[in-house]
Amino acid sequence: MNEKSINFAEKLSKFAEHWSPKVIAEMNDYQFKLVKVQGDFVWHDHKDTDEVFIVIDGEMAIEFRDGEVRLGKGEMFVVPKGVEHKPYAENECHILLVEPKGVVNTGEAMGELTAENDVWI
Repeated sequence: MNEKSINFAEKLSKFAEHWSPKVIAEMNDYQFKLVKVQGDFVWHDHKDTDEVFIVIDGEMAIEFRDGEVRLGKGEMFVVPKGVEHKPYAENECHILLVEPKGVVNTGEAMGELTAENDVWI
């Protein structure tokens, strides 16, 4: 057992790229991933799982085909499985994602923003 706490700021200082989630912990079959976001992501969904966005610092929005939700520091939102969505942030925003191991960041909408999976920092 590792008896050292995980510091979000220290982990976030280890990478600069946007839209590239980094795993910081696992619990059962779930991973906790830090990600820096800025600009537009791609429309996508996750057919088999919900996805939670927890804003650590900054502001972001999640667009849906029929509206959007805006999130600020200390706020979270759960996107239900199968719901098409497109995250975006005008300025850099730091978020924590919690999702099952193996989830691809772009769902089935593969493309240039599809990140390598299971990258630990």
